Formats: sequence, C-alpha cells, structure tokens
Amino acid sequence: MDYSQYHVEQTQEITDLVTRTFSKSEGVDEGTLIGALIKDLFATTDPDDMFIFVAKDNDKIVGSIFFTRLTFEIDTTAFLLCPVVIDAEYQKKGVGQALINHALEVLKQEGVELVFTYGEPKFYERVGFEVISEEQFKSPIPLSYLYSWLAQSLNDEALTYIPGRSKCVAALNNLRLW
Repeated sequence: MDYSQYHVEQTQEITDLVTRTFSKSEGVDEGTLIGALIKDLFATTDPDDMFIFVAKDNDKIVGSIFFTRLTFEIDTTAFLLCPVVIDAEYQKKGVGQALINHALEVLKQEGVELVFTYGEPKFYERVGFEVISEEQFKSPIPLSYLYSWLAQSLNDEALTYIPGRSKCVAALNNLRLW
C-alpha cells in the first residue's frame, strides 16, 4: 500500500471513489451528497487551504482523506479532517488508520498545530484524537452529535480552549453535512 499526497490528475478517480463508497454504505442520497461535497471542495477551496491524501494499491486509489483549513478568532493553524473514504474491500484492514497517520505526520511537518474531525470517537481515538466539547472549541456549524467532535494537537500542546467560533471552508458550510 502506498500513501501519498493527491495529484490533480487523481481528481475524478477520488470523486468516483467517494460517491461509489458512500452510496454503497450509506445509500444513494448520501453518496450523491458527499460526491457533491468533493466536487465543491475541488472547485471552491484554495489549494493553500486543503491537503488531500490517497492510499493506493498498485495504481488504484482505494482511500482518500481531506483536510481543509479551520480558522478561529485567534491565530492558530488548524485543519478539519472531512471526509475519510476507504473502498469497501479495504475497510477494517488498517488502511484508513495508516492513511490518517501518514497524513498527520505530513501536517505536523507543515506546521499544522491542531486537527479536528466530526465522527466516530472509537475509530478516531485509535489515531490520537480526543473527544472535545463545544465549550473548548466551537464547531463551525451546530453539531447533531456532541460526543463526535474530536481534536488532536500536532505540536505536543494540551487541548485546552480557543475562544470564539471557528469557520470552515465554504464547501463544508452546510448543515446537512454536520
């Protein structure tokens, strides 16, 4: 398995993987919604505000993860991990964890201080995320599941508190995604 940063020629393959995988696991409507999110991310997000990583088995992309800039009222370098997609045939084999760990190491080297995500705590805790509260770090959109807001420090500082709201990239500023 090869883990690397995305290249522009992989855009359509990633979009197809996301749409296909979410359609199979969550239904066609969800696949369409997340596929549209990916298209929006590619079309509207400044490349300086996004990191994309892929997992490849030979030449086939079998996983992809997106990190987009999350801004706060104070100066900090933070990114939001969303979405994570692993082809159904490669799930529960450690591919997602390995891809996330690879990406977090690259982000750390790039000077990213904090990474946030909104998802299943049991999965994300395995790769170093901690459940956080809205009182510590406000999410950009009101959360449906408070226990699913997670963060990880990449600079060895404790997760404590950042005042004020956060702001995500435009493509993620959609209540249906949260």
